[in-house]
Amino acid sequence: MSIFDLKDPSGYGRVIINENNQVQYIVEQKDANAEELLTTTVNAGIYAFSKAVIEKYIPLLSNDNAQKEYYLTDLVAMAKKDALSIAPLLVDEEHFKGVNSKVDLSDSEEIMQRRIKNHWMSTGVIMQLPSTIYIESSVTFEGECIVENGCRFTGETLIKESHIKAHSVIEDSIVKNSDIGPLAHLRPASYIEDTHIGNFVEVKKSSLKGVKAGHLSYLGDSQIDEGTNIGAGTITCNYDGVKKYKTIIGKNVFIGE
Repeated sequence: MSIFDLKDPSGYGRVIINENNQVQYIVEQKDANAEELLTTTVNAGIYAFSKAVIEKYIPLLSNDNAQKEYYLTDLVAMAKKDALSIAPLLVDEEHFKGVNSKVDLSDSEEIMQRRIKNHWMSTGVIMQLPSTIYIESSVTFEGECIVENGCRFTGETLIKESHIKAHSVIEDSIVKNSDIGPLAHLRPASYIEDTHIGNFVEVKKSSLKGVKAGHLSYLGDSQIDEGTNIGAGTITCNYDGVKKYKTIIGKNVFIGE
């Protein structure tokens, strides 16, 4: 069975091991006495039993414990009582960490975020202050990309050959050969190519190709073509209270004052 050692074992079942390096039993925290609670060796939750052990002892399980639950871990004590050999296998906490609280969940998320960001940086993505960046596992980067601090990427997002500036949010969108932000928001189903999106610009379910939208605009349900400049304060209004309509802006158009 798998084990690891913790400075603070709170929330984990304790594994009692004798001087011969044999597992004696596992006790859940709520059932442990004061001495058992001092044990820092905890249950990592992975076991290898022979079929014969499973068939013999599972019918004998009881819920006579503090939580009135049937503990699979009780199989260890039963097998040991019958003089079976049970060896511990030491594993690392990061790969076997349990989630028993919101704090544990947050710690696990940090582990996963570090893995995701290390992967993309190893492929050549530049990240400034990566600890401040959030990237879901479904996000993909291609080519030379720069991600500044405080950015968030979610959903089936693709970033290709682009510069994402500080504190921008990109959700379920595609960005190619463009610069986004700072403080921009691409909502789902946005397609951005060869385009400059500046600060405080929000785009939703829109296609922008070869466009400049420098600041303070909302572009929703729109198709905007190359050479067009979207001035400050521009919004696309395409909802009549019942239906949404598509706004189409062609090539080389200037919108704004």
